[in-house]
Amino acid sequence: MAILAKKTKHQDAGDNIFWTTMADLLLGLAIIFMTLFVLAMTGFSQNAIQQKQEQIKASEELIEKLEKENIKAEVDEMTGDIKISDLELFEVNSWTLSPKGRQYLDKLIPIYVDTIFSKQELLEGISNIIVQGHTDSQSFSGLKTKDEQFTKNMELSLKRANSVAQYMFKTNYNKAYSSKLRGMLIVEGKSFSEPILRSDGTEDFDKSRRVELKLTVKRWDISQALGF
Repeated sequence: MAILAKKTKHQDAGDNIFWTTMADLLLGLAIIFMTLFVLAMTGFSQNAIQQKQEQIKASEELIEKLEKENIKAEVDEMTGDIKISDLELFEVNSWTLSPKGRQYLDKLIPIYVDTIFSKQELLEGISNIIVQGHTDSQSFSGLKTKDEQFTKNMELSLKRANSVAQYMFKTNYNKAYSSKLRGMLIVEGKSFSEPILRSDGTEDFDKSRRVELKLTVKRWDISQALGF
């Protein structure tokens, strides 16, 4: 009986050694993973900061060049996104570029494309250039429901964005960038889903009717950062 008890105690000691070893192994793996994760996050943060700095530099350059050419456009200093009033581009309720609109794009697009595509560090972090059409929320006559109004304005906003995108390739930007531009360009219609509001909360109809040129940055993939 005493021998059996002694054997059991010996087995328990062996089991404890086994589980202690496994616990150490798991702890070690956890530490390694956390170290890799911190390194990946640190690298991502540095890349994100550098990318934002490049966007700001490009925005500042765009603003300077557009002001020099006396081109009216609202440029976001942090992102480089540009808002263009529809009054600069189209006649009322039309998606065909006016002569004034073509002249406007003839000056703006070369500055925009050449500035963006000449900056390799910025370009490496950009996934797409979006031409985005927007309308105001004023109603078309003959349409009864809000849904009908929305889809009618969606059609108008998409056609206007597409008119701008098509004409971009006819402007005198550096044609060495054409292939990359074709691969990155996206056209969107937003209808009146993103109105511009005044300080009192009412819609500014003139500013709501616009076309935007927007840059989208690449998404960060943690598996790539960790080398998986």
